[in-house]
Amino acid sequence: MSDSYDIVIAGGGMVGSSLALALAPLGLSIAMVEAIPRGAAEQPSFDERSTALSRSSQRTFEALGLWPEVVAASTPIKHIRVSDRGRFGFARIDADQQGVEALGYVVINRVLGGVLQKAIAGCGNVDVICPARIEAVKTNTDAVTAVSDIDSGQRSLTGRLLVAADGARSQVRDMLGIGVEQKSYQQHAVIGNLMTERPLAGVAFERFTEQGPLALLPITDGRAAFVWMVDDADQALSMSNDEFLDALQTLFGWRLGRFSRLGKRIAYPLTLSKALRLNAPRAVVVGNAAHGLHPVAAQGFNMGLRDVATLADCISDEIADGDIGGAAMLARYAEWRRADHQKLVRFTDGLVGLFADARGPVRAARNLGMLGFDLVPGVRKLFAQHTMGLAGRLPRLSRGVPLA
Repeated sequence: MSDSYDIVIAGGGMVGSSLALALAPLGLSIAMVEAIPRGAAEQPSFDERSTALSRSSQRTFEALGLWPEVVAASTPIKHIRVSDRGRFGFARIDADQQGVEALGYVVINRVLGGVLQKAIAGCGNVDVICPARIEAVKTNTDAVTAVSDIDSGQRSLTGRLLVAADGARSQVRDMLGIGVEQKSYQQHAVIGNLMTERPLAGVAFERFTEQGPLALLPITDGRAAFVWMVDDADQALSMSNDEFLDALQTLFGWRLGRFSRLGKRIAYPLTLSKALRLNAPRAVVVGNAAHGLHPVAAQGFNMGLRDVATLADCISDEIADGDIGGAAMLARYAEWRRADHQKLVRFTDGLVGLFADARGPVRAARNLGMLGFDLVPGVRKLFAQHTMGLAGRLPRLSRGVPLA
């Protein structure tokens, strides 16, 4: 079969689905190709992991008309507390001091996926082709063709633009000839949830320890989502529930009382990945296909959603008189996103390296820096603007402005 669309999106995870919804009001015909059904156990995008949505992500979902459903299933972050175990340094960010009702919101990926898929089902101009996998890409001057394998055979999808949103191990990115630079952190993130004796009360904790950073985030039903970066994932997963809770308790301390009721644990390898370029003829990469960050600052999906908002902005400006997927538009998108990508890659990678350095002088300087964060005027506000995704030039959706 052969089908013609304006835009073909490879990947139907959170970033690909968000892009389809961002573009749908523009009246474009869109095909979204996804290999794994949303409800499948092996679907990595919509599992029990939690995502911390930044302020700019909130504004994007507001502009898309999805925020009421998203916020109803989310937990607000009103305070952020950063500490270094065994040292006196401590940093704080509070929503009221920043003039916002919340610094961000924590939502379960499975729940957010349900909101996105429900909205896509109501879009008459978005065709979801699933399960299907793109096996080949062919490009000419005016169009790009993605050949996909589906149960009934091959299907050729032709569009003016192909978007690779198929994750950090993007096969479509490889087909486009876009190289990627990768760095393994030689660690895994162990993820799950638990109960705390005292409620988190809207506080997100980031605690740096000798064993790796440990984050606790408030989620629904009074539970806490944890992300613990470890050197030996097998050891962490093989512990009994009591042993694992004791290990977390020792690292985090007792400010939230005793930990209990541990949920399922999952481990993911930690890798920094950067696409060497963001565009190819008639094609562009977004989300984890463009950048895979360490989760230390919870910025990965938020940066991917700014990719979505920026690409949608560029496409919107081209509809009337320009060329969707043309070289000029793709160059504009790549240039617009370059500073945000470079800033967050440096920030997250540098943060990991800084807190992993056990040398005495470095630890002393680190703690003085954290004290300065609280004491030096303007530093906290500038940092908060970056973590909320509000620094730099923002596209319309990231400012809460609908495209149509």
